[in-house]
Amino acid sequence: MTGTVFDIGYRSYTGPREGRGRARRAVFHDGVRIALGLGRGPRALILPWFFIAVLCVIALVMALIAGAAERMGGPGAAQQLDLPSHNDYYAIASLILFVFGAVVAPELLCRDRREGVIQLYLVRPLSGSDYIVARWAAFLAVMVAAAWLPQVILLLGLAAGDPNPGQYLRQHWLDIPRFLAAGLAMAAYITSLAMLTASFTTRRAYAAVFLVGLVVITAPFTVGLSQEIGGTAGQWISMFTLTNIPVHVNDILFREISELTEDAPAGQLPEWIRVSWYFVWTLVPAAALWWRYRRLTP
Repeated sequence: MTGTVFDIGYRSYTGPREGRGRARRAVFHDGVRIALGLGRGPRALILPWFFIAVLCVIALVMALIAGAAERMGGPGAAQQLDLPSHNDYYAIASLILFVFGAVVAPELLCRDRREGVIQLYLVRPLSGSDYIVARWAAFLAVMVAAAWLPQVILLLGLAAGDPNPGQYLRQHWLDIPRFLAAGLAMAAYITSLAMLTASFTTRRAYAAVFLVGLVVITAPFTVGLSQEIGGTAGQWISMFTLTNIPVHVNDILFREISELTEDAPAGQLPEWIRVSWYFVWTLVPAAALWWRYRRLTP
């Protein structure tokens, strides 16, 4: 028995082998592009950029109103009128940020599982932990950008609207690290909850509807019940208002109570309890997400 060997031009790969680090960065980069709808046609761009535009418009309107007040009423008029500023922005935009996370996060996980693409990702050297950490970090980066960009617009708008922009920046420079820290806290909280919810289904719509429904249904219940019962029990029931959890951290960072949480009984609890509660709701979902993916194999 004889055979013939044909040389059809295949060659061994001779380029650099960059290992797990390169694979993680590729999944992270791909996750950022998916979340922003880049490279997937015009329809994929609509949702993420619509929400980012709405968040920026809110900040721009706040800056224009404050600037008009400063011009008409003189320096300090916006503060005297108690117009919303950096400490109020995340409270005003928290629900929009939450819906943004609920709608966009499933794009990073559901499609990979439904179409079986995750099996291709999980070949060596990439592990399940590498994949989910890279995806979580990618969506966190997008959420941080969505939270910080409007605050930067608001800062520039407020400075431009002030008769003396340089003096305004010198007086309010501490707002910058505060809104950066508060935005990071809100982004990490929403990212963990939204990604964990998306990990339970292959349908993006199911994950989005469940998380938005959970927020919409529980908020009136916890607010009404906490005010009706009052006392320590009411304060703890108020802690289960999901949109308020990162806003309490925002209030602590700015040393001011926002309009969203000024009537919340949870605001009467000590600061360390509210901060610890935030970390529980951020780190436990993140750990549960990692736990679900850590043993995935091709």
